[in-house]
Amino acid sequence: MIRAILLLCCLLPGAATAFEMSLPATARQTVTRDTAPDTFAAPVGVFDGYTVPTLIVEGAVQRGAWRIESPGLTAFQVMRPLREQLEAAGFDIVLDCAAKRCGGFDFRFAVETLPGPNMYVNIRSFHYVTGLRETSGEITEAVSLFASTSATAAYVQLIHAGAEDAAAPQVETTAEVPLGEPLTEDSTLATRLGQKGFAVLRDLDFELGSTALGPGPFESLVQLAAFLDGRPELRVALVGHTDTVGGLQPNIEISRERARSVRTRLIEEFGVDAARLDAEGMGYLAPVASNLDPAGRDANRRVEVVLLGAE
Repeated sequence: MIRAILLLCCLLPGAATAFEMSLPATARQTVTRDTAPDTFAAPVGVFDGYTVPTLIVEGAVQRGAWRIESPGLTAFQVMRPLREQLEAAGFDIVLDCAAKRCGGFDFRFAVETLPGPNMYVNIRSFHYVTGLRETSGEITEAVSLFASTSATAAYVQLIHAGAEDAAAPQVETTAEVPLGEPLTEDSTLATRLGQKGFAVLRDLDFELGSTALGPGPFESLVQLAAFLDGRPELRVALVGHTDTVGGLQPNIEISRERARSVRTRLIEEFGVDAARLDAEGMGYLAPVASNLDPAGRDANRRVEVVLLGAE
């Protein structure tokens, strides 16, 4: 059974058009985040070894995620009717790829994704589609759809960018996970994970060029282990990052090995189930500061924890 739960009213210069997008009746919205005016980097190509090609669209940006209680669905089965609805609404599909063909882990962490567990992305089972619409020869709207599945549910993310007076999706928002108090410098790791979907493990200690985690103790790992113990349904990824000293591939390997060292510590010292911990490395591809000075390079050398959602 299908019922319409999402109505996007897309107001274009000189005309008003609308299209209705339907999700399965078991879909429940988990989060929305709308900003205007804003920009959205709409992915228009797969990960090319360095980055994901994007097209910047200006205007109102509307974001939403839904959980679908439909065990057994594949990401393609979830995406196909949504893609057909997007095409029927007059959007040209410029990107249509599945997990490995998109670029897997690298693609997933290069595109905008709402924080987990409200939006869960299974690295091995996701599908991504971007559609563009033109007015008078110019791109005026972009819609990106992200579908992923776990053993028990499917998740859909929709990001719509376009005219600043476009109406927000007309659906009721029911937050799946309490987001906690506003963030401050003293916010706990659990609060940061709930608010942002990721947190930097800032107190970890690695020697320059080394992948071995220092002896600790590290308060961030104590807090992370406690958080995971209290939320046994959640999984996380540990993602290593480096500065720009050295080549890309060696830095990716160093950052991955550092993330694996943190994963091993959580398993061996804190008893976290290995199946709940992924470990990957981004090298210097996702800096948080300038690499032109020592302070910036030090900030860029880090390990982050990213919520992946529930299985």
